[in-house]
Amino acid sequence: MLHLRISVPSDLTDEVAAMLTPDPAVSSVAVIRGASVKPEGDLVLADVAREGANEIIDQLRDMGLQDEGSASIDPVRTWLSRSGYEAEKRTPGSSADAVVWADVTHRAYEESELNWTYLSFMTLATLIAGIAIVLDSQILVIGAMVLGPEFVPIAALGLAMVRQRYALLALASRTLLVGFLVAIAITTLAALAGRALGWVTTEDVIGRRPQTDFIYSPDKWSFIVAVIAAAAGVLSLTSAKIGGLSGVFISVTTIPAAGNVALGLAFSVGSAVWDSTLQLVLNILGMTLAGWATLAFQQKVWSRLSERRAQLVQRLRRKE
Repeated sequence: MLHLRISVPSDLTDEVAAMLTPDPAVSSVAVIRGASVKPEGDLVLADVAREGANEIIDQLRDMGLQDEGSASIDPVRTWLSRSGYEAEKRTPGSSADAVVWADVTHRAYEESELNWTYLSFMTLATLIAGIAIVLDSQILVIGAMVLGPEFVPIAALGLAMVRQRYALLALASRTLLVGFLVAIAITTLAALAGRALGWVTTEDVIGRRPQTDFIYSPDKWSFIVAVIAAAAGVLSLTSAKIGGLSGVFISVTTIPAAGNVALGLAFSVGSAVWDSTLQLVLNILGMTLAGWATLAFQQKVWSRLSERRAQLVQRLRRKE
């Protein structure tokens, strides 16, 4: 169940309420006249089955609400309502499977923004990855994977292609490129400092590292794991269940590969740079393709469910 809080100009209030009230996915509607100061107007509150949210959001957008008012959408974790239960039963699909495209797209834009927080996490994760490689520590590799913020921008590439959001495609691409370049550059400087101090040697980069050699050994499994992990990650991002994201973070080696690129650059080890770059590209490519395919499938499924819901709404209105 989702809660809609809509600030609407008074001249649109009746139209919004008339659209929401008969909808079978809506379990409750409340109108508070004169409650909105900015924009000046009224406040409309509604509880909506998650499965039916996309069509309602589209109708609000068609009314021009985004230009004259505003709407916020919040998940309702716990609720007691017979009408809410019946609304979810009437609406085709499952709430756990439902994709609220406005929510997914907003999150993709927000977490794909290139800012100091993103660059800081990228750099810190890559630095930890570099230390993990020098120490041949799987635990530190996992820590670097979890800390890295790159998954959502990668998933945003697939979302941008499916939803034809080319501004998002450009934003996510720039964020990924700049983020990896900055993180690798700073980690390279740190590796050079470690080399000058004698803390890191060439043997640490080219020597045998049985615990972390998978980072610079790209093969078919690197691509396959990236595809599977990204599909699971996208499902977690688009559904009401987010538990799968931690598994995604520790399944792909984008951040560790970037750390090894930095070490290779610092010690002029061409094989480390090349193999790790190939590993990085394979992971990003696999995750992007998997994200695109998963989202395209979800869009296809939910477009059919939307058609069924539209038919249900028409039948209910004919009965009235």
